[in-house]
Amino acid sequence: MSCVQNPELPNPETVVHVQDLVSLENPDSKHSIFASLFQNHYPPGFSRKLVAEVIATYLLVFVTCGAAALSASDERRVSQLGASVAGGLIVTVMIYAVGHISGAHMNPAVTLAFAATRHFPWKQVPLYGAAQLSGATCAAFTLRILLHPIKQLGTTTPSGTDFQALVMEIVVTFSMMFVTSAVATDTKAIGELAGMAVGSAVCITSILAGPVSGGSMNPVRTLGPALASEYYKGLWVYFVGPVTGTLLGAWSYKFIRASDKPVHLISPHSFSFKLRRMSRSDVSESEK
Repeated sequence: MSCVQNPELPNPETVVHVQDLVSLENPDSKHSIFASLFQNHYPPGFSRKLVAEVIATYLLVFVTCGAAALSASDERRVSQLGASVAGGLIVTVMIYAVGHISGAHMNPAVTLAFAATRHFPWKQVPLYGAAQLSGATCAAFTLRILLHPIKQLGTTTPSGTDFQALVMEIVVTFSMMFVTSAVATDTKAIGELAGMAVGSAVCITSILAGPVSGGSMNPVRTLGPALASEYYKGLWVYFVGPVTGTLLGAWSYKFIRASDKPVHLISPHSFSFKLRRMSRSDVSESEK
């Protein structure tokens, strides 16, 4: 006995679900949904800020750790003083290059301190940190290829006790963040010289801290080379120290600041050599 199917009924094998039609007609639907969610939660151009942070942090770690690795292997090639100067100069250059785009943080401890003093929205902190870590890690593995067979790729480790290195990292990071807070958040400061001020602070403190703790002042500047070198001695010092130092530096300058008027957001066209500043009102609007 044969079975004849009613031609008006749909063939089960030819039934196509609506979700399948959507995925067939628009394979990028999931990507578009993610993009729309990203745009709803973050301001326009935020992706450009993240790319700027990746590039700036990459170059920071590439120069500072590359110079430190060469200096450690043979000081006739790069002296310890030269490595400290190189670190300060690359910070200065990156502030002038991308400061008007992303703020040129290049350091998750700095980003955290700005957020803690309400000069940066909290919801942007994780993505900034991820961008900075990505740039630092990529730079460290680039150095691993270029500087082979050097094994210690600018890693920072305590030369004495962990406590000595911790105190040194807190003090030098405090100094760096104190200067950064002055030129980046106070409208009465000479913002056009922000790059020179912050870069000089990094250079001076690196010269002092280098023999004791390595003068990291930056968690990702330590973590990136540690991953590439597979060397993790005293790693916790370079997380606790810089974070503590930046928070103390930012809060200290906020306390002694002459005026508590809102800090205005600097337009990229207003000053070509000025750090991007964010007011409390801007932070509140971006967090909504």
